[in-house]
Amino acid sequence: MEPDEKIQAHLVSVWREPKKFLSIGGREGMLILTDKHLMFVHKTEAKTKWWEAITQRQVVNFIKSKNTMIIHDGYGEDNLREDIENEKNVEISFDDIISISHEEKAWGSVLMLEYEKNNKKEKFQYSIAQDWVKYPAKEPTKYMKVDWEPFVQYIKDRQKFTR
Repeated sequence: MEPDEKIQAHLVSVWREPKKFLSIGGREGMLILTDKHLMFVHKTEAKTKWWEAITQRQVVNFIKSKNTMIIHDGYGEDNLREDIENEKNVEISFDDIISISHEEKAWGSVLMLEYEKNNKKEKFQYSIAQDWVKYPAKEPTKYMKVDWEPFVQYIKDRQKFTR
């Protein structure tokens, strides 16, 4: 992350699933869009109480408006710099993105992302969870219907080249 980078969108309670043959399971985290990178943070230093409050507030926001270009208070660029130092979190340059699109499913809205990092192609789908089951493993039970279009367009407008 560069020193002058600013957060443009910050989504919590995001469920990421790999799109590979015979892949199972997913991971919860934050999807953060800056003016230069897309980041998926699942190991954060943010406090549990903040996380719980912000996920509830996000659900209310999405019921009012489907726009994914939102920023939550209580988590800024300094927090992101600290979190992105953890190698388990992913930082993707816009130009590493091979394809990005979105789809509406019967159960919710999905962001499809394919990128290449360190000569390895990765393909994931992201959706925003509204409700969770905690046992035997944490998994979403209900997803949000949101508008991924401004999020996707922001990235496409800033790519130096498209494949």
